[in-house]
Amino acid sequence: MKVEGGCYCGQVRYAAEGEPMMQAQCHCRECQYITGGGPNYFMAMPEAGFRYTRGAPKTFTRSDLPRAVTREFCAECGAHMVTRSPGFPAVILKVGALDDPKAFTPQLAIYTIDKQPFHLIPEGLPAFERLPPR
Repeated sequence: MKVEGGCYCGQVRYAAEGEPMMQAQCHCRECQYITGGGPNYFMAMPEAGFRYTRGAPKTFTRSDLPRAVTREFCAECGAHMVTRSPGFPAVILKVGALDDPKAFTPQLAIYTIDKQPFHLIPEGLPAFERLPPR
């Protein structure tokens, strides 16, 4: 699979190739901050198949958290596109930044322990309080 995407203003663009390692919605409190209150819809793609094709993102990593993720976003428009998690061999693409969000099919819901009453999980979608067992 090949997907492309970028920020809202178009200054930063990316391409990702490979088989998605995970397609999910995350309900954790941290993701709620990033999304404006809803779950975070994401597609994890192999790192080796990911590259920026235009521009470069600004990054942010919290220094007060152990194993904090790094968020990558456009310095101009602020659109969040990518997250990188320490030790996870994938680039986590935000579905809203994909050129074709219909390429996304959720396989599971994670961190439902933080789910808000207004968050919807499709009927029959496997859901986990934290991460699924390995």
